[in-house]
Amino acid sequence: MENYIVLEIDFIFGERKDTIHPVVLQDDQNLVLVDCGYTGCFSIIEKAMLEKNIDCKRLTHVVITHHDHDHMGGVYELKQKYPHVKVVSSRVEEPYISGKMKSLRLEQAEKLQAELPEEQKQFGINFCNVLKQLKPIEVDITVQDGDVIDWCGGCTVIDTAGHTPGHISLYLNRKKVLIAGDAVTLIQGKPAIANPEFTLDIKKAEESLQKIIKFGAEELICYHGGFYHKMATSR
Repeated sequence: MENYIVLEIDFIFGERKDTIHPVVLQDDQNLVLVDCGYTGCFSIIEKAMLEKNIDCKRLTHVVITHHDHDHMGGVYELKQKYPHVKVVSSRVEEPYISGKMKSLRLEQAEKLQAELPEEQKQFGINFCNVLKQLKPIEVDITVQDGDVIDWCGGCTVIDTAGHTPGHISLYLNRKKVLIAGDAVTLIQGKPAIANPEFTLDIKKAEESLQKIIKFGAEELICYHGGFYHKMATSR
């Protein structure tokens, strides 16, 4: 059995309502969750999985595409409940996820704080506090561009840096499906750079977007935005 399931999770974090799309990969040996939402979000993801007849007790791995709070916020809760689950990330992102290095998103937010208009300063303070309270977690397995993991018939790791330095995407080789994380979003139904104002390296983000478009996937899954079914097949 080789399959992937895209979850659609509506979640209110502070005053912000968001819809995210974690992905579950399953085969006879592995059950893998790709990204796990905001802090406090894992129980909602678990419920969504159960509604699709997926038992979280079978989880073997969780992949964190990058260290932003809406992708790794739920991983601490997940590990508290299911300590056997292996955490996977890129080598570049590992020190930020594990807390060995300060979050680059927090550094960015703190630098921007002085530039915010007065009416936005409290929002900036609140956002910095959210990032400071994010609980780090040990990474069990690190991966890099080109690694092929034996999940769901073969899963290729793609370096899609830009949004963060170590952002990764996953390509399901047999399914020809690309899980893009925050490397891509959909704007008016078309692939675009996700949140360019928060992107740490816009040039690399553009290169990663073009890399994904040319990769040859038949379907693209964006964490914010969902499905895109008109990918090129030039790979």
